[in-house]
Amino acid sequence: MNKKVLRYLVFILLAAVILSIPGVMPNNYYRGLANLSLIYVIVALGLNFIYGYTGYISFAQAAFFGIGAYTTALLGVDHHISFWLALPLSGIMASLFGVLIGIPSLKLTGHYLAMATIGFGIIVQMLMQNWTSFTHGATGVGNIPGISLGGFTISSASQYYYFLLFFVVLSILVTWSIEHSNLGRSFKAVREDEIAAATSGINLTFTKVFSFALSAFFAGIAGGLYASMSAYISPDTFSFDQSIVFFTMVLIGGAGTMLGPVIGAILLTFVPELLRFMKEYYMALFGIGIVLIMIFIPQGIVNVFAKDGQFAEWITAKRTARVESPQKDL
Repeated sequence: MNKKVLRYLVFILLAAVILSIPGVMPNNYYRGLANLSLIYVIVALGLNFIYGYTGYISFAQAAFFGIGAYTTALLGVDHHISFWLALPLSGIMASLFGVLIGIPSLKLTGHYLAMATIGFGIIVQMLMQNWTSFTHGATGVGNIPGISLGGFTISSASQYYYFLLFFVVLSILVTWSIEHSNLGRSFKAVREDEIAAATSGINLTFTKVFSFALSAFFAGIAGGLYASMSAYISPDTFSFDQSIVFFTMVLIGGAGTMLGPVIGAILLTFVPELLRFMKEYYMALFGIGIVLIMIFIPQGIVNVFAKDGQFAEWITAKRTARVESPQKDL
């Protein structure tokens, strides 16, 4: 069969499976998980611009996610502004803070930059908890308006699924366009060698700061969608722990690829829930699984299967490399 025809058939089959997911889910709980995974896909795609393409470690993604969520929530609850205006403002507000974090990246690298992003995330969460007059404090924001368009209101989990799926597809298309543009090539050049990138004419200042702003914009949009879907948000949702989860999604799926964050976000949303039947042991098993993935496939799931599509060949190459490499003296 022609490879082009086969690709079209695979694409049609995949699209059919994705569109049928709300119908095959056993209840609204799992439909809600599917919706949450779609939101996390957008967040992970944004983080991939910083870590995967530009090569910087950032643990501020939960803070950007929270800024977007609070922007949509506060504009809707306190100022009665429409979701359709609040959502882009959420992305813009988060991206402004992304620029604020991106500027120190001009001077900081490695773990110093990572520590700075951790500090930023903690500060944002503390403001959410303690600035009661503005953020409603630790009790959070409730009664967030839903999404309406032309008299139609999205009310069910299935309706939210298709609505969120539209934004995921749009995010993937934007990611693909940027990855294959001069800007995407600039990101990758900075990741590989900053000095070489600068000597070849790439503006390091713009590239670094814009990667943070772009990542924050994606997270802000996802936050706005999350706030409208959940109708309630609180500071606990946007903790440093959540940033670790977002980072792990990109790492496990495959940093620097377009599909890696998608797969990582879906896996890390569903797998913990599917393991809950093990009660107090499920977190230990889940953690061990992540450690094993990092040890044996550190480049991520997508990068493994992308090696000519042959997982077995990759395993053979790894074994050969271990045999041929000399062991260090103890």
